[in-house]
Formats: sequence, structure tokens, C-alpha cells
Amino acid sequence: MLALVTNDDGIDSPGLAALARGALTAGFEVIVAAPHVDSTGVGASVFAVAEDRRIRVHERRLPGLDVPAFSVEGHPAFIVHSAFEGWLDRLPDVVLSGINIGANVGGSVIHSGTVGAALTATVHGRSALATSLDCGLAGVADAHWQTVLEVLPQTLDLLASRPRGAVLSLNVPNLPAAEIGPLREAALATVGAVQVRIAHTSGVEGAPATLQATIESPDEPSEPGSDVALLAAGHPTITELRSVTAVPGLL
Repeated sequence: MLALVTNDDGIDSPGLAALARGALTAGFEVIVAAPHVDSTGVGASVFAVAEDRRIRVHERRLPGLDVPAFSVEGHPAFIVHSAFEGWLDRLPDVVLSGINIGANVGGSVIHSGTVGAALTATVHGRSALATSLDCGLAGVADAHWQTVLEVLPQTLDLLASRPRGAVLSLNVPNLPAAEIGPLREAALATVGAVQVRIAHTSGVEGAPATLQATIESPDEPSEPGSDVALLAAGHPTITELRSVTAVPGLL
């Protein structure tokens, strides 16, 4: 089976290379395609940098990996969409997204480019796995990527057991593998691990108004059994997500 490995942290993220290694170990053929720059928070955007309607794709070599790798001047969902709409000669059988720098938990997963890439795979009838490590945005130097890879085989088995087109989201504590608890199924918390606060400043003397974003911890505790609570307790969490669907019965 061919796995398309992508992310939203960019082609140079160590989490991307770690996930590609994990996919190879699991027996997949691997092709890596990721944004040329950090695209965190873009959700399922299909934006791409175009000149004359052409999107630049740069061949890359990832350290320690002998797999095709490409840096694409577009967002992760655009990359996944392109893989199924004429770019690749062989269509991927599964999409693996991550390993994201920081957890993707709570309802705010809608904003994640890592999750957006996985959800885009369902549009093309393929299953996908979004993987994230709770290392915080500034914790790459001490990130335990290998811990995610220890949980990956069990997670891939779960993905294979679901109907075609399923999307799973895996979050792993940033701890050595020997220190984490068992994998737990988790509900999405109402609020994620962080909240984005906005401060508005009115424009003065011809200067434009500004919106300044800051990241803070939530004010309220997370619900028991939620992904935020279980992750904080040292458990890797797994959650099945659904793409946008119509709800019948309105009229």
C-alpha cells in the first residue's frame, strides 16, 4: 500500500520525517509531500502560491530516508487534493498526516492543517490518520517522536478495521514510551488545550486598526474522558472524526 505522508509544519519538520520512518516500518511504500513553509492553522484550506496558474513543486531529500519527497508551495489539504486529482501517477491508499508539533484536541481541531489534510482524504474515499505530539509549539528540541511511533502500529490497525474513508486523530503525550498510559478513545473537549484571545486596537492618526492574537490556557477545566483530560493524565488518545456531512430532516 502507498502512504502519502504530509503535515502542516512544513517539509523540514522532524515530525514529518519521523512519521515517514514509522510508515516504512509498518510496511507501506511512502511518498512525502508537505508545504514549503509552516502552514499551521490553515484547516482544510486549498490555498496555493501560483504563478501563471502553476504551483511550484521542489524535489527534496529527507535526512536518513530514501523515499520520494516534495516541498509544495501550497497548504496540506491542497497537497492531498492534488495527489488524487492528477499529480501522482499512482493514487495513495492512505494519508498519514503529522507528526504535528503540539496536540490537536478539542473542537479547535477544525483549524488544524494536519487534521484538514486527513479530512480531505475522505473526499477522495481514502482513510487517513492525523498524528500529533503534545510537545507544545516551542518543544521540538525535547520532542519524543519515537513515542508516537510506538503507538502507531496499534493505531494503524484500528484505522484498517474502520470502513474505507475513516479519519482517526491520534494525540500522544510528550513522554518516553515507557512512561505513557494505554491508548484511550476520547471525546473532543469543548475547548482545546489552548485558546486564542484577540485584542483589538483602534487605528490612530491614519494607522490601521490591529487585531493581536495571544495563546492562553483555558479558564475552565477539561471534561472527564475528553481528549484534553486523558492526554494530561498521560494517555495517548484516539478519536474518530467525521468530515462535513448533510443532516437530514430539516424540512
